[in-house]
Amino acid sequence: MVHLRIRDIYLPDPQEVAISMCGDLLVPGRVVDVSDRGSEEPLAVVSIEGLDRPVVIAVRHLVELP
Repeated sequence: MVHLRIRDIYLPDPQEVAISMCGDLLVPGRVVDVSDRGSEEPLAVVSIEGLDRPVVIAVRHLVELP
């Protein structure tokens, strides 16, 4: 048995591996901005601890914490 970093994988693409392994993982974040972009789908800018920059995600995909 070994440990490895997903970013060090050559094949398949590390992003493909990460999505396959963690694509349904829910992570906590803090909404820092929302854009309704007129008639298009609203987007949220979310800060996630451990990431260097915020992510942008469609508001409809957010799950409110209790």
